Amino acid sequence: MCFGRKDTLYDEEPPRPVQGHFPQQPTYASTTEGPKASMPSPVQAYSPPPAQQPAYAPVSPVQAYPPPSAQHQQQQPYQQPQPYQPPPVELAAAAPVELSVGDDVAPPPGPPPSHRPRDDYAAPPGPPPSRRPDEEYAAPPGPPPSRRPDDDYAAPPGPPPSHQPDNDYIAPPTGPPPSHTKPPAPQHDWQSIVPDTSLFPPPPSFFSGYDRSPVTNAPEAEAEAGERWCAQHPLTPPLHLDPIALSALTTHNIRLMQPAVGFAGTLNWSAPGVWVGRTDPKATDSCIIGYPPLYCVTQHSPLAGTRRAKTIYYEVTVRPDAAHRGDNVCLALGFAALPYPSFRMPGWHRGSLAVHGDDGHKFINDRWGGKAFTTPFRRGETYGVGMTFREEEGRVEVEVFFTRQGKESGRWNLHEETDSAQDLPVTGLEGFHDLSCAVGTYGGVSFEAVFEPKRWLYRGVV
Repeated sequence: MCFGRKDTLYDEEPPRPVQGHFPQQPTYASTTEGPKASMPSPVQAYSPPPAQQPAYAPVSPVQAYPPPSAQHQQQQPYQQPQPYQPPPVELAAAAPVELSVGDDVAPPPGPPPSHRPRDDYAAPPGPPPSRRPDEEYAAPPGPPPSRRPDDDYAAPPGPPPSHQPDNDYIAPPTGPPPSHTKPPAPQHDWQSIVPDTSLFPPPPSFFSGYDRSPVTNAPEAEAEAGERWCAQHPLTPPLHLDPIALSALTTHNIRLMQPAVGFAGTLNWSAPGVWVGRTDPKATDSCIIGYPPLYCVTQHSPLAGTRRAKTIYYEVTVRPDAAHRGDNVCLALGFAALPYPSFRMPGWHRGSLAVHGDDGHKFINDRWGGKAFTTPFRRGETYGVGMTFREEEGRVEVEVFFTRQGKESGRWNLHEETDSAQDLPVTGLEGFHDLSCAVGTYGGVSFEAVFEPKRWLYRGVV
């Protein structure tokens, strides 16, 4: 076998022999039979063998190589080997040692020169080949070898070394810290500013009415009879007034028509636009209607060509010469769409509203107890009721107002929020039907109705 190239066989310097001892040199046998040639002394110069034998360069004492074959000699030209230079140390000549090719030669102790340990050796950077950088390292499961599961660990007794009693520890001063020694800032005393609402009077009833009047009430049978009458006599369309009616409306010469059924009393014309009425103490409920209507759709609707607002109004004075039932003034002021049952007070059925003097409640198509509105009427005082119709965004807005002694004392919008469970529709009062004045009486009352604006105490009507 051949290891490597022949020209690099002797590149390395052979190891130096130990001082005082010269290593034995092997002898090589020739390829031909004959006596073994002995290796010359290391201190002698190398001399080539006879001409018929090829010469070999000395071999390192570490290894012994067999001579090349004759075929290899023919392929490679012969190169004159360099003479061996022994180290400059005088050693005693040793007897040559004859070695044959088959003898076993052991290498010198220690690693070869190319593997001698270096003082500056360090591990290469990075993880070992068995641990790649992309792998995530995690500690093995379980406790460390020094901590077994059956061991019960407990902190050593006493405080930690940094809090030993011999240390100079300063306890905090007594009392709160300086940031808490200042008096607290005064808080807002809302209780002295916000009053106790439990002392306030109860709020008015905006969405619910009374089931019964606290003063006087009509029988339920009459209420049902009035509903049947209204069902049999629906509201009439707007009237086209003749010239006589238009003249009376223009001059405010309104005529009060005495009810044909159930009225016990008298009605007298006192002056243009002034009427005086008087009823008996035993008179039942009745409604006195005026003609022509104070609001005529064909003449006054704000949706007509002029689009001007229209206000209708009249006043009634409670005269003290009547025999009233106690202190109650059973008189009602309002308006009604035609036709209306004459045996019922205004405000109790469809298309009508009124303010009643016995309890001060307002009634809008309400045959029960009405809603609280003003104080009861008194003898000798003058009261007025009016309605204003105006156009807003293509619809008619209706305002109802009430006066006492020439001053406005109450107002409401016809389409204000109502109780859908109790309040009935306001059909007939929205400006699409003619409206007449409606004066209701019960028992003995005496009154004066004024339609002439010059005689009104209230001056707020344009």
